[in-house]
Amino acid sequence: MPADREKLLEIENITVRFGSGRKKVTAVRNVSFDIYKGETFGLVGESGSGKTTIGRAVMRINELEEGEIRYKGARISGKIPKEMDREVVKNIQMIFQDPTASLNDRAKVDYIVSEGLHNLKIYGSEEKRRKIVERALLDVGLLPEFADRFPHEFSGGQRQRIGIARVIVMEPELIVADEPISALDVSVRAQVLNLMRTLQREKGLTYLFIAHDLSVVRFFTDRLAVIYKGAIVELAPTEKLFANPLHPYTRALLSAIPQPDPEYERHKKVETYDPSLHHAADAPEWTEIEPEHFVRIDIFGPKSENA
Repeated sequence: MPADREKLLEIENITVRFGSGRKKVTAVRNVSFDIYKGETFGLVGESGSGKTTIGRAVMRINELEEGEIRYKGARISGKIPKEMDREVVKNIQMIFQDPTASLNDRAKVDYIVSEGLHNLKIYGSEEKRRKIVERALLDVGLLPEFADRFPHEFSGGQRQRIGIARVIVMEPELIVADEPISALDVSVRAQVLNLMRTLQREKGLTYLFIAHDLSVVRFFTDRLAVIYKGAIVELAPTEKLFANPLHPYTRALLSAIPQPDPEYERHKKVETYDPSLHHAADAPEWTEIEPEHFVRIDIFGPKSENA
């Protein structure tokens, strides 16, 4: 990554645990990565791998047990000053996975979209607030008159657009997108992704894009981190990772991607990752194998009897 690019978010050796005593579970362990201004950074892995936990830690929903998260060089994890908290709330927003559960069915779209404006009191007059809401709805491809309707009157794709409008009225710099299309019909997924790309270009947005579908992240992200059981095992520019997957878990994920070719599907071999064959539990090492391409653990052979 060019040295002159601005680091917008820095995640350094974070660990997140839930529960207490013997029931304590480590959801994320010793995770580190940076996100640069204007890029789309992808975080991909199976369900339960810790992707959403990291996203919620960035949003300051999940507390860290170890490590630190910095936004524009300033620490935002743990207890922070009130003014910093206000800046984080405004500049870091989240698009949730389920567009139905994330919207209040008892509130009209007008209130849902402008809730953040109300909370921070940053809209000025009531007339200006209405115009901000109308502009946001137009930006996501919805009519301004939809502001007086309720969420249950819309389709899944439209509800997700309302969720995106609720985010962009805050004029954020960083958006944590937690599987924003996984709950949508296949026919509207591309529309939502294209909308997000357009908004990124027009408003200078930066995305942390969380997903489990590798075929989606390949065409939407600039860099990609693969996470397995709470730890990142490989990180690289997206095309470089797809062209040369080094970690066996990454190769297993890629081998499972369905292809629109019946003949290929009939003969393809899906790889299975066996962590017991590697040194991950003993002495994981984060190594730059080639420029900007990092991989974790010993990938060059089976575990020896003395390891």
